[in-house]
Amino acid sequence: MLTKNILHLNFVGLLLILFVGCKKDNRTFEKITFENPYLFSSEIKNDIENDTTPWKYQMSSQSFASKGDYQNALKHWDLAMGTSEKRYTEMQLDSIKKLYISESSNVLDAVNYITESAKSNQVVIINEAHHNSSHRVFTKSLLKELFDIGYTNIGFETLGNGEYMDSLLMKRGYPTQETGYYTKDPQFGDLVRRALEIGFYIFPYEQTTDSDGKPREIEQAKNIQKEIQKRPNEKFLIHCGFDHVYEGVHDRWEKAMAARLKEYTGIDPLTIDQVKYSEKSLPELNHPIINILDIDEPSVIIDKNRKPLRNERSKRWTDLAVFHPRTKIVKGRPNWLFKNGNKPISLDIRDVDLSFPVMVLAYKKGEDINNAIPIDIVEIENRTDLTNLALKSGIYEVVLEDKKNNARKFEISVE
Repeated sequence: MLTKNILHLNFVGLLLILFVGCKKDNRTFEKITFENPYLFSSEIKNDIENDTTPWKYQMSSQSFASKGDYQNALKHWDLAMGTSEKRYTEMQLDSIKKLYISESSNVLDAVNYITESAKSNQVVIINEAHHNSSHRVFTKSLLKELFDIGYTNIGFETLGNGEYMDSLLMKRGYPTQETGYYTKDPQFGDLVRRALEIGFYIFPYEQTTDSDGKPREIEQAKNIQKEIQKRPNEKFLIHCGFDHVYEGVHDRWEKAMAARLKEYTGIDPLTIDQVKYSEKSLPELNHPIINILDIDEPSVIIDKNRKPLRNERSKRWTDLAVFHPRTKIVKGRPNWLFKNGNKPISLDIRDVDLSFPVMVLAYKKGEDINNAIPIDIVEIENRTDLTNLALKSGIYEVVLEDKKNNARKFEISVE
């Protein structure tokens, strides 16, 4: 009899779970006019098929990154760069393990290590790969820690400068589609938004003369120098792309922006690389250290002399390199999206009167949805798929749009 009662209770419990899990959302979808600035995946792929330029995959990787499609962003960047498998002998791998990761004490939390190291510096320069949104998430994780030790100014390479400068950014408090190029990525947009919330003074430093190569590095460095001269006793964080972070002698530019800045100001910056040891679209394309390193958080590796592993290439270098854990997919999204206070928010939009696929864009309540950078974006292929957004506590306006430019809007509150 007891067994029979337990089975009955389990059956009732299962029915309750099914009822609650399948309960319909009575949300009202408001019909709106909306110009979606982001491309659907099929539109990006169609552009590639019709593009004959040699840099088409670079552009597509950035388009995928801007709409939150991390896997395709990595894949298309690898296609652009012709990435091939890196083969190391067992002897080489053993040497790497013995030198750097023979003991767990050699692998340190990157945020803590950088914060402690930055205390004795006036300028910190950190780079990113423009197709890799996780780098923007990591820089965001540094902001409050660095601000608390005196870093009150931040320069972003991507910000429009000169006639393209967003002069209202500081007053408005959030980036728009015109603020910069890479800031269209929700993760970069929120990096800027978070810096403003904390209290950073934000400035652009990109060249304004259509220069490239050596002249561009010089102009970038001189623009940063001018900002330092205005506030000589303050500390600066500089977020740049790829090679601009290098000290020493550069093969093509003589000196990169970081080295030029040191030359012009006499300030030796703390230079941080996120690119060299970044994961690729396939494990076999990764640097071998990434595949043998068992970490859950961004890390710095130090040797037996307590010196960090640097990114060294020819005669140029950065002071240290950040190692990111290999991405895990949680609820269909990269796990690092659920950092910095974000949590997975599931939405049921099966009843919306739109054709699929549908783009889902979440905007912070109070920001202009027609121009602001959304907090998160996800494309839903099928009506039966659940929408999982990465949001922190707050009120959001969620916009849904299909490929026929039909749009709906509703509001959600995240506790």
